[in-house]
Amino acid sequence: MTVTPVHELKNKRVLVTGGSGFLGRSVVQRLLAEGALVRSFSRRPSPLLAAAGVDQRPGDIGDAQAVAAACRDVAAVFHVAAKTGVWGRAADFYHANVRGTRNVIAACRAAGVEALVHTSSPSVVFDGTDMQGVDESVPYPKHHPAPYPHTKALAEKDVVAAARTGLKTIVLRPHLIWGPGDGHLVPRIIGRAPRLRRIGDGRNRVDTVYIDNAAAAHIAAAKCLVARPELSGRIYFISQGEPVYLWKMINAILAAAGRPPVRKKISRRTARRLGSLLETVYRLLRLKSEPPLTRFVAEELATSHWFDIGAARRDLGYRPAVSTAEGLRRLAEWLDATGQSDAEKPSHRPS
Repeated sequence: MTVTPVHELKNKRVLVTGGSGFLGRSVVQRLLAEGALVRSFSRRPSPLLAAAGVDQRPGDIGDAQAVAAACRDVAAVFHVAAKTGVWGRAADFYHANVRGTRNVIAACRAAGVEALVHTSSPSVVFDGTDMQGVDESVPYPKHHPAPYPHTKALAEKDVVAAARTGLKTIVLRPHLIWGPGDGHLVPRIIGRAPRLRRIGDGRNRVDTVYIDNAAAAHIAAAKCLVARPELSGRIYFISQGEPVYLWKMINAILAAAGRPPVRKKISRRTARRLGSLLETVYRLLRLKSEPPLTRFVAEELATSHWFDIGAARRDLGYRPAVSTAEGLRRLAEWLDATGQSDAEKPSHRPS
């Protein structure tokens, strides 16, 4: 059964945690287009959100009182804020991702919020092996390879548990979000281009999701959750719905920036050993910067991880409106307009 979202957000006051971030900003923009009265909770105010008339509440997601104040008088909460990354102190990830989410849940209960949409990640189920076409029934691994997926899994479990005791919640797992405005994935690929090496045989496929599609999924989830409360507590993978070869996608992003493709390669075993060595060195020397490679990143870049989004299509009416090809075209335009593309060289096509 395909469901068309029916609940209106017009004139509803809604909160977006992490509203000044990449995904958060896109969710905010979508909500404004819906006619919602948007409030954002982030560490620092955003000039872009200020210009759009967004009610901004600066604060730390780990501060229970600040979160409670931000949640007062709102009908729906989009909990997008999180500490991301592949390296860092476990305590910092726990503070933002676990304690922060528990603060949001408690605040939603106290404020009588109608719907909580929580942004999670497919990495919560990644166990270092190929994952091909799996659905939401796949279990959590016994061990997570890094603090980020571990703490996001703990947060996800809390949100699902909250649904069992009356709070209406939905968990979304968007995978590898990219597009114009990206301050993480795309700059990381472009910035490391000269040092990038293809890990493995290059035949591993992954899911990605264009930013507009990821944001649209969040709006659909909130609408459907209120219209169909029986969906509360469910988890949904979100993607383009078309797995791509990871290294072909990386080369396509490089091409959008006018950069040559990645041609050099190393084996998966070598990459994992190198990642382990670098982790050890960085810990021993107490270096604050991120190692150029970790075991977690090596496994992510060498394995397949794509997912069945049939549940999101069925329950949320989710359809990725922007194709990967169109998204790459828009990305190239944005990179050129912001001076991040190599204008002196012709665009390179991925091999």
